[in-house]
Amino acid sequence: MIPVSCGQIAEAVRGELVGVDPAAVVDAPVEIDSRKITAGGLFVAFAGENVDGHQYVPAVTAAGATASITTRPVEGSPCIVVEDAQAALGELARLVVSQLPDLTVIGLTGSQGKTSTKDLIAQLIQPYGATVAPVGSFNNELGHPLTALKADQNTRYLVAEMGARHVGDISYLCRITPPQIGLVLNVGYSHIGEFGSQDAIAAAKGELIEAVQPGGTAVLNADDPRVAAMASRTEQTVVTFGEAPDADVRASGITLDPTGRPGFTLHLGGEEHAIQLQLVGEHHVANALAAAAAVRAAGLTPEQIADGLNAATAVSKWRMEVTERADGVTVINDAYNANPDSVRAALKALVAIGRTRKARTWAVLGEMRELGDTSTEEHDAIGRLAVRLDVNRLVAVTEPARPIHLGASLEGSWGNESAYVDDIDGALELLRKELQPGDVVLVKASRAAGLERLVAALLEEASQ
Repeated sequence: MIPVSCGQIAEAVRGELVGVDPAAVVDAPVEIDSRKITAGGLFVAFAGENVDGHQYVPAVTAAGATASITTRPVEGSPCIVVEDAQAALGELARLVVSQLPDLTVIGLTGSQGKTSTKDLIAQLIQPYGATVAPVGSFNNELGHPLTALKADQNTRYLVAEMGARHVGDISYLCRITPPQIGLVLNVGYSHIGEFGSQDAIAAAKGELIEAVQPGGTAVLNADDPRVAAMASRTEQTVVTFGEAPDADVRASGITLDPTGRPGFTLHLGGEEHAIQLQLVGEHHVANALAAAAAVRAAGLTPEQIADGLNAATAVSKWRMEVTERADGVTVINDAYNANPDSVRAALKALVAIGRTRKARTWAVLGEMRELGDTSTEEHDAIGRLAVRLDVNRLVAVTEPARPIHLGASLEGSWGNESAYVDDIDGALELLRKELQPGDVVLVKASRAAGLERLVAALLEEASQ
């Protein structure tokens, strides 16, 4: 973070200085975790349901924090008292970004693939300028400003992943970090329980395109009609990506190697380049094209982009992580999150890997959250898809995922290939009994389902 005086901070966040010298400077990171505070830093205290950050203010003061942003004075500690700590965090981030005129903000959103694409963009552009990007899926009203506050005078690029649960969320994040480049990946079913329809999701995602700054670039998915239609929501330059013949950044000749990693020919800027991704799953082709289009708008050459795509690796955990056990069982950990579109993509990747290896495939699936009234229907459809794709064994874990098992059972042609278990222990017991060397096992569910614990158990047992 750039050095900022407490007086400047108080003015930006409309706060009252209590026991703070206006000239005192914050020149170390801003934190919401008191354990991470360093001398010269700023602590933002949140009063949560279970923990009140105000009780840690004396400790961060003792640790050398210049001040704390609080919603009430804390005796003996320098505070900038505000009405709303979350709003203050956003205003502070906006202040910092406004003082970095050489910073290029690349904002991106979409129903799925945001984090993988963010990781690709950061890897592609980092060699050409100091880059700040969020860790994991740090993309909400807290994670977004905290990421932006990491930028300083040396930062050339800020990659801003933006999530949304309500109309207006992305507009709010864009006010904190106005994007010069805005990328929309897709409009799917993630959070449809909150939004109510895909059209409402599209309206929310398109807020990013409306926020693209004058002279900037909107990057849109030519293969998604709802995204392509967002071109009408901006007067800035529009660049498209996809497999569509008229896409500005295009892929052709897509293949999968025995580990499920896609290769393709990249068509960009009148040039063709051979790409072999190190990421698992054909769905990463779209992510790679999106990243390529975004960094092309930032000034990279086609050759630089191709070299970067060929070298890029998986960064964020629990996203199609492939591990082969000593006994020959391959475990694919995709347990970070799940929605209907991402589960379909993961199942297709599983089947492709199984086909190239001539291996038996397992799909161990938990609940997909936040689907609202469509939950039963969408889970049922995933079970039926597993049958149609010819996944060899299907395991639905916990009651909310039971419709996956029922859908598979009703699809026909299956006998005992589908199973339902009440919990993770039940899934582990079944797999212990029936896994064979050479089998490929996909584990996927929404984060709250906790299926990463099943993966950990599967890998730990094999190492003993």
